[in-house]
Amino acid sequence: MATAAVSLPSPGPTFDPQTIQSTRTVGSSGPQDVYTILNFHKPNEDGSPPHATYIDRPETYDRPVEPHGVEVKDVRGRENEFSLDSNGFQFYKHQSVEKEFLNDVKIKDQYYKETEQLLKDATGATRVHIFDHTIRRQATGGDTDRQLRGPVQRVHIDQSYDAALSRVPFHLPDEADKLLQSRVQIINVWRPIKTVQRDPLAIAEASSVSDDSLTVIELIYPTRRGETYSVKFDPAHRWFYKSKLEPEEVILIKCFDSKKDGRARRVPHTAFHIPGTEDKEGRESIEVRALVFHEHEGLE
Repeated sequence: MATAAVSLPSPGPTFDPQTIQSTRTVGSSGPQDVYTILNFHKPNEDGSPPHATYIDRPETYDRPVEPHGVEVKDVRGRENEFSLDSNGFQFYKHQSVEKEFLNDVKIKDQYYKETEQLLKDATGATRVHIFDHTIRRQATGGDTDRQLRGPVQRVHIDQSYDAALSRVPFHLPDEADKLLQSRVQIINVWRPIKTVQRDPLAIAEASSVSDDSLTVIELIYPTRRGETYSVKFDPAHRWFYKSKLEPEEVILIKCFDSKKDGRARRVPHTAFHIPGTEDKEGRESIEVRALVFHEHEGLE
């Protein structure tokens, strides 16, 4: 069954008074490359594994971060250079019938169908199963809806390799044995609800991120166990974003691919701060997560 995702809160951008001065946008027209601070995984000083995150225990959500200055390259004008298999992310033009994303029933009945077809068209997949979505917008004063979360400003990947594969029997138990004989992906479809003026999404190119950068974080649900990846800093990482995204400009983010033939398998991502945008309208976006099957290809 498809569900709305629990979006874990995280600390906002961490700025050191001495480094904030070098956080800037390059160029006033054309691509807007940004020097900024991203929050990375901070290992425990005693070498112990990171504590687990318990979905029903909010006090376990927060964890220390290690801020580092990075350059985030703007791809606007050269979007077609990036693809899911080569880079781990792709920009896709798609006009949705849904505009406001205020009704959860409509989202699941209508937007899910649109997104399933979008993924088939973009990837050539034979089957798509959407298992959750998250809406990110700044909650109003009296809004207690857990689905309305601000942008996550911590570098992460939504699932570990093992947790990604375990999604198949969890969501499709009657067909899992058959489906796990073919190529499986988890792809997030990230769409702005309004033009993005602050806290855009940065994505690290898959080939620049080694598995050594990834740390498993246990994610404990009431009835099952999952895992995410927290990401350690490496100066080799190459970061990208697309400035001033419009609602018809969708980002496809590959969180997992069972193929081990050199194609991109996963990409870290995070929201990030652009200096001078503090007074801009808060970012609103919807992120749909889907199992994507290629039944004409082998698993690995």
